[in-house]
Amino acid sequence: MTSEPQYYELTDELIQDGYLKTPELIESFEHIDRADFVPDDQKEFAHCNTPLAIGFNQTISQPLSVAFMLELLQPKAGEHILDIGAGSGWQTAILADVVSKKTAEGTGVATDSELSLGSVVAVERVPELKAFSEVNIDKYGFIRQNIAQVVLGDGTKGYKNSAPYDKIIASASSEGDVPVLWKRQLKIGGRIVAPVGSSIVVIDKISKLKYTKKEYFGFNFTPLVVS
Repeated sequence: MTSEPQYYELTDELIQDGYLKTPELIESFEHIDRADFVPDDQKEFAHCNTPLAIGFNQTISQPLSVAFMLELLQPKAGEHILDIGAGSGWQTAILADVVSKKTAEGTGVATDSELSLGSVVAVERVPELKAFSEVNIDKYGFIRQNIAQVVLGDGTKGYKNSAPYDKIIASASSEGDVPVLWKRQLKIGGRIVAPVGSSIVVIDKISKLKYTKKEYFGFNFTPLVVS
């Protein structure tokens, strides 16, 4: 857990403004320090609520946006999650921290997913960022413990080798709609949270061919790059 008071101030700001609400997410936000995921020349800005450049025309997303999207996603202990666009690895590490939590005693009957540690697969198109994210994520031991892995590939295709997924989240914006392969790789009952244009969409898979969709407007994301 971070000892930087500025990071607690950032987390408190996100809580007070209503972006962070879920106890498990708050705990993981506090544990996974954003300063561990930015280049050295950006570390003084790591605890600011703003996107930061990480090279290769990519950014580490604004904390507000990450918090908002993770609250929509609602990751749970034991789930298997696909993260499109590893980037710096920060969001992947937060997800890994959440899904690897053990069920608290005295909270009732655990679900099947909660009885085992979850996992996160992140897809990254840029080889240098794949390597950068792996180093950052493993500062918390998630790579070594096989809780998280980063694969090199075209995020628009998802990652069939580890499908199906309980949840899918993307950090870069698609045009028109989310890629159809993401929907195919999602479990029935699963959820996708992803930017589309200047909106964030939430897609729930009701059955093999039936989905519901909600849309939240007024965001700005880096475009999803197709290989």
